[in-house]
Amino acid sequence: MNPMLNTAVKAARRAGSVILRSIDRLDALNIESKGKNDFVSEVDRKAEAEIIKILHQAYPDHSILAEENGSFEGNEYKWIIDPLDGTTNYLHGFPVFSVSIALAFGDNLLHAVVYDPLRDELFTASKGDGAMLNNRRIRTTNRKGISGSLLGTGFPFKDQQHLEVYMETFKALFPDSAGIRRAGSAAIDLAYVAAGRLDGFWEIGLNPWDIAAGALLVSEAGGVCSDFSGGADFLKTGNVIAGGLEVHGAIQKTIAPLLPNNLKR
Repeated sequence: MNPMLNTAVKAARRAGSVILRSIDRLDALNIESKGKNDFVSEVDRKAEAEIIKILHQAYPDHSILAEENGSFEGNEYKWIIDPLDGTTNYLHGFPVFSVSIALAFGDNLLHAVVYDPLRDELFTASKGDGAMLNNRRIRTTNRKGISGSLLGTGFPFKDQQHLEVYMETFKALFPDSAGIRRAGSAAIDLAYVAAGRLDGFWEIGLNPWDIAAGALLVSEAGGVCSDFSGGADFLKTGNVIAGGLEVHGAIQKTIAPLLPNNLKR
């Protein structure tokens, strides 16, 4: 395993241990509101601190972009971190959440880890080396379109200005699909696309730390991850479509006529 990826795996597992240690005392956690339907707990901050400690020990000059309070400007290598993707799930005892860590050099994603500590499932990828789940190679599905596909999504529950547009995209994709799942962790959703558990995924208004690791997993598993125009600006726009080649194209084609100009990217 690449030394940088190995360091990310170590950090993700350490964060997972922090998360699981508090899972039986959720009612005693200190929880703050960052905004509407947007919460942070002491567990998020402790997990993030453990990740940053490990990464800084190994690579003190690297930049860091983290969801909570861990941003640091260094060289062109940048770690993109979500210490607990699915905080709302976690705080309610709903068992879908993950640790997400990616490393980029400039605009290029190099390494990715998504770790589900409850199931001890470790999704990893390195650019050009494929994607793995617990050291077993994974691939996206090769469905030919929306028909029969199981899709994942996320509701725009924090910023609801795009809720009506989102519902139109949902109504357009739902009838021909085999179903649509909303798990509450975009990193898990994208990892599941990479592993073939979901055929495709779309969401509006995510953050870079929600997407970065999962996007590399999808592309290294043979799929496509893009913004709504089919381009590579999803980390900037927060708008993402992922899936095998033909499912990705079918999602993009279906929702494109429904999008206002400010989302067509």
